Amino acid sequence: MKFATQADGTPDGRLMVVSRDGRSAVPATGIAASLIDALQRWDAVQPRLQALYEQLNAGTAAGALPFDAAPCLAPLPRSPQWLDGSAFLNHGRLMERAFNSPPIPQFDTVPVMYQGASDDFLGCQADVPLPREADGIDFEGEFGVVTGPVPMGASADAALGCIRLVVQINDWSLRALGPREMQSGFGFLQAKPSTAFAPIAVTPDELGDAWAGGRVHLALHVQWNGQRFGEPNGREMNFHFGELVAHAAHTRRLSAGTIVGSGTVSNAGGAAGSACIAERRVIEMLEQGAAKTGYMKFGDRVRMQAKFADGRDGPFGVIDQRVVAAGG
Repeated sequence: MKFATQADGTPDGRLMVVSRDGRSAVPATGIAASLIDALQRWDAVQPRLQALYEQLNAGTAAGALPFDAAPCLAPLPRSPQWLDGSAFLNHGRLMERAFNSPPIPQFDTVPVMYQGASDDFLGCQADVPLPREADGIDFEGEFGVVTGPVPMGASADAALGCIRLVVQINDWSLRALGPREMQSGFGFLQAKPSTAFAPIAVTPDELGDAWAGGRVHLALHVQWNGQRFGEPNGREMNFHFGELVAHAAHTRRLSAGTIVGSGTVSNAGGAAGSACIAERRVIEMLEQGAAKTGYMKFGDRVRMQAKFADGRDGPFGVIDQRVVAAGG
């Protein structure tokens, strides 16, 4: 199934079921008011949502209308919890070099994760208001999952079974603020503005063979101001999503609607390019002796879209955002 959230003046928006081809949608009226409502009552509403999805794909759903991603909110405009990992070892090792920080202990055996703000997610085409260009404005292309309830101490296999949806993410970062916050020992706060999401969240089965081993085997195509930036593939995650969710639930329960991110998608070798500017900059430092690529300026745009191996568009839709001056 595919879901999107339409703005309706409420904090959680109105749940829409989206067709498999992404061309039409229908409100889930009478089944679930919002996506968080559906996730909290998943076992009760999933069969009815599936039936509505099948009707929509067959062209028989009453009230169906053309799907327009532009006004969509994030699939979950707010969430009980947003946890972001760093599951791509290539990216993590490069960031250690970028920030001249000591190696993270057990980085390849214990997931790294921080808890971000989950009260104000951005839609796929929402402008991104930020205070200063000097803060080092950077995009970060990721994949993520949305869970149902996860019991404390769940195994990785059990946690994988708790995943309800898969999402595509742009986890905005302010690189000039990150080093001080990391050195404080208390983690990110100001360095992580509101996170953005592609318009459509999907059940894992919609990915077909591209959902394998708890990983998203899709290339994330990233463009900055219309120019190719990279298309790294999610298959190179060191930890799969079940392991990330289990890590988060090791000492506490996770509630329905918890979002767990993969961290910046990154591939070894460099041929696929990058999904964030900081990674390109450190590669330039290593290969050319100095970083040549600057961070984003107000008015810049970033576009992200996952694609299958055969070139077909992925199921999440497109993130296409502009950076603007806050208060401008």
